[in-house]
Amino acid sequence: MQAFEWASRATIPSELPSVLPVAVFDKLVLAASKILHKEPNCVKIDGDCGLDLDSRVVVVGDVHGQLHDVLFLLRDSGYPDHNRFYVFNGDYVDRGAWGLEVFLLLLAWKVLMPQRVYLLRGNHESKYCTSVYGFEKEVLVKYGDSGKHVYRKCLGCFEGLPLASIIAGKVYTAHGGLFRGTVVTPSKRSRKKNRKVVHNNNINNSPEMISLSLGSLEELAKARRSVLDPPWEGQNLIPGDVLWSDPSMSPGLSPNKERGIGLLWGPDCTEQFLNKYNLKLIIRSHEGPDARDKRADLGGMDLGYTIDHIVDSGKLITLFSAPDYPQFQATEERHRNKGAYIVLEPPHFDTPIFRSFEAVTPRPKVNPYYDFEDVIDSDEELDLVSMVPDSGMQQPAA
Repeated sequence: MQAFEWASRATIPSELPSVLPVAVFDKLVLAASKILHKEPNCVKIDGDCGLDLDSRVVVVGDVHGQLHDVLFLLRDSGYPDHNRFYVFNGDYVDRGAWGLEVFLLLLAWKVLMPQRVYLLRGNHESKYCTSVYGFEKEVLVKYGDSGKHVYRKCLGCFEGLPLASIIAGKVYTAHGGLFRGTVVTPSKRSRKKNRKVVHNNNINNSPEMISLSLGSLEELAKARRSVLDPPWEGQNLIPGDVLWSDPSMSPGLSPNKERGIGLLWGPDCTEQFLNKYNLKLIIRSHEGPDARDKRADLGGMDLGYTIDHIVDSGKLITLFSAPDYPQFQATEERHRNKGAYIVLEPPHFDTPIFRSFEAVTPRPKVNPYYDFEDVIDSDEELDLVSMVPDSGMQQPAA
């Protein structure tokens, strides 16, 4: 932490290998990847991993390469410890100038305390997003001739990041949120053999498609998360839903047409999910102040969080931990939002304590790694044509 903070202020980006040599990077990413790939799609943080009545759980939303704000957050909330757990809800990289340092720092904490630090995947931990929003170029600038190797290793690590967590059996966290289910239908040849799985895809494509239904934790557990860019079509839609979906105040499930991938889900779906699994909270991230400015039906992100749904069984919260976001902005008027994190305390770990914080200023001066004036303001639209096929299947874009 001290080395990265010092280097961000005292050296140029291309000198990062003198702070963290490639050989050390390789060992760190290999050690972290081995741990991450063994974790299930939905990690459970409970008594089996040491959660008890002396514990606290800190939940963190998007941080987007804002190293100095991440360092402040860790100091403010307390470093991971035997009685302090962390769940990071994804989007470690892109937009901010220190995505690589942020990601490697959190990997180091994961290796040091694998049962106290949990790193979930965000939609920006993908090949497409990192090629558009700066992370790929950042890595190439910082590691020069070894940049392609470092970037490739990071992508491989992204594939291993779990998709969701359940804390104390009461709180579900994921970057985007909820997801669609799959329907098993008997084939025409045999009603017992050769059953096929039909995923609830865009219901506008065919009258034969079954309408969208909410997915189950059992289906989430079986999804294939090891894809560089989660699919927006085909039979592996759950990862894309978990990473890209957004809440809505309109009831039901519908395709997320604004983003081109994932779903919109209403308060009735939040209630259904919470009630089915005896949960009290859904904590998701994914939407910063720029995205919320365009959504009149939902609250803004001035404080770093919003409570989007209040239903009989509990609440849906959006949490965003990057203050004064984005770092690079084309207009003189900035959002100047606060960031926030959530503390969950015993005995039930289901009552959120919100901690808002200001951005660390001044940030060291650095050039952006993406064309922030021309690129889409938020991740609203997916350039599906530009997506890289994965395992023979077309993939989504950001």
